[in-house]
Amino acid sequence: MKRIVFLFLLVVSFAAIAARAADSTQVNGWISDSMCGAKHAGTGSACVKKCIEGGMTPVFVDEGKKAVWSIDNPDAVKGFYGEHVTIHGTTDADKKSVHVDSVTAAK
Repeated sequence: MKRIVFLFLLVVSFAAIAARAADSTQVNGWISDSMCGAKHAGTGSACVKKCIEGGMTPVFVDEGKKAVWSIDNPDAVKGFYGEHVTIHGTTDADKKSVHVDSVTAAK
């Protein structure tokens, strides 16, 4: 009986950790570069493109919080560098990263 209770608690603990670590979300913001981050939010598409072409990685800047999130799959935002976008994806608050499932121009 103790073994069953222990296994149940173990499964519930892992489920809680997984639920906390990854949240599916839709957020508006900008695609920027890892060097300049939020400085380009809404103003620097030419510089963002130049920085990414120069080796910086794309990042997502949350419109409301101006928080900078790394992008797990940077190819998903190709063509949106420096743009105001809406992303649908899975966030990992502990790593401050997002896995982009889809991206569209923000309205």
